[in-house]
Amino acid sequence: MNEELMELFQNLSDSFHARRFADLRMSLLDMEPADIALFMENELEDTEQIMFFRMLPKEQASDVFIEIDSDTQEKLIKTFTDKELKAVIDDMFLDDTVDVIEEMPANVVKRILKNSDPENRKQINALLEYPDDSVGSIMTTEYISFSASFTVEEAFEKIRRIGLNKETIYTCYVTDRKKHLIGVVTVKDLLLADKQDVIENVMDTAVITVETNEDKEEAVLKFSKYDFIALPVIDKEGCLVGIVTVDDAVDVMQEEATEDIQKMAAITPNEKPYLKQSVFSVWKARVPWLIILMLSATFTSLVLTSFENDLFIASPVLYAFVPMLMGTAGNAGGQSSVTVIRAIALGDINFKDFFRVIWKELLASALLGLTIGAVCFGKLMLIDRIYNDITWQVATVISVVCFICIVMSKLVGCTLPLIAKKIKLDPAVMASPLMTTIVDVLTLIIYCSIAIAILA
Repeated sequence: MNEELMELFQNLSDSFHARRFADLRMSLLDMEPADIALFMENELEDTEQIMFFRMLPKEQASDVFIEIDSDTQEKLIKTFTDKELKAVIDDMFLDDTVDVIEEMPANVVKRILKNSDPENRKQINALLEYPDDSVGSIMTTEYISFSASFTVEEAFEKIRRIGLNKETIYTCYVTDRKKHLIGVVTVKDLLLADKQDVIENVMDTAVITVETNEDKEEAVLKFSKYDFIALPVIDKEGCLVGIVTVDDAVDVMQEEATEDIQKMAAITPNEKPYLKQSVFSVWKARVPWLIILMLSATFTSLVLTSFENDLFIASPVLYAFVPMLMGTAGNAGGQSSVTVIRAIALGDINFKDFFRVIWKELLASALLGLTIGAVCFGKLMLIDRIYNDITWQVATVISVVCFICIVMSKLVGCTLPLIAKKIKLDPAVMASPLMTTIVDVLTLIIYCSIAIAILA
C-alpha cells in the first residue's frame, strides 16, 4: 500500500469515527471500489463494516461488495434485509453473483437465489452446473448480439437500449436465428462505418472462441495471445452461450499462478488470503507434503547406509561433501523444472516438444556442469584442502560427480513436468517434492558408486 493510499485511508477513518458522514461520502465518490473494499477490510471492525457499507451510494454498493473477501460478504448478507440483498444482487453482473454464491454456505446461497429474479435465478443455476475449472464457470451471459441483417444504426439503438446492463459493449457478436455465432464486431467498427451499412458487411467472420467445457486456463492463454477484451464462449453446436471478460481472465491468472506457487512449495492450495487463514488451515495445507518428504528421506538414508563402510574405506573425508552435492543437484534440477513448468503454463511447450527440451537442457547442463565442476575443483584444492585431508584424486572424483549430477538433475527436472502433463497431473507438483527425492537418491548412488570404484 503506497503512502498516498495510506493517507487517504487515514482521512476516511477520521471522518467515519468523527461521524462527518457528508465529507466521507464526498471522498468515496472519487474512489475505486477495490480501494473502498480494502479500506473496509483493513481499517474497520466487523460492526463498523456493516454501518459503513450501508452508507455507500447505491451505485457503488454492489461494485464494492464484489471486491470484498468472502467472509466479509457473508457477514454483510446476514445483516441485509431481503430488500437490501435484492438491491445488491440485481445490480451485480451474473458472473459476479455466481462467484459470490460459490463461496457461500448453503443457507446463504438459498437466500440469495430466493431474492433473485426468476430469469436471473435460471441463468445462475445454469452457470453453477459447470465444473469449477471450466470456461463455463467464469463466463457471463450478459453480452450484446445482433442479427447479420441489422444496420449500423439499428445496432447502436440496441446498444443504447440494453447496454447499461451488459458486462461489455465494446465487443458485440453476430448470430443467426439459431444463435450460432457467425461473426464479431467492435464499437470502433460501427463508429467508422456508415449508419446504413449492414452488419454482415462490417463484421469479422474469423472469430476466436472457446467451448464451455474447455479448461479455463485455455481461455486465459487466448486472452494473453490475442489481447482480447472479451472472448465468446460457444457450446458443442457452435451456439453463443456467453462471454469471458478480461477482468475474469486476470482473476484466473492470479488464482492459477498462486496455486502453482503453492504446489511448487509443497503446500496444498488454499484460495484464502494468508491473514484470513486460521492456524489449523495453515497446518492442514502444509503437513501432508512435509510428512511425505520426511518419509521419502528414508530412501536417502538407505542408500547412504548401504554404501557407508565402502565409502569410509575409500576416504573418510568423502562424507563431508554429501550435502554440497545433494544441494547443488537439487538446485540445478529446480531451475529446470520451474522453467519448464512455466513454459507449459504459458503454452510455449507441450509433450510433443519432449526431445527438443531434453536436447536443450542436455547442452545447457553440460556447460553448467563443466563450469560448476571446475569451480568445485578449485575450491577443494585451494580452500577445503587447508582443513581437510583432500588429495587431487579426491577433488577430481568430487568435481566429476558434481558434473554428472548437474546433468542428471537437469534432465530429471525438465522431463518430470512434461510427463506429468501427459498423464493429466499438475506439472507444478513435480517442481519440488518428487523431484527432490529422486535427485537426492540418484546423486548419492552416483557419488558413492564412482568414489568407491575409483578410490577404494
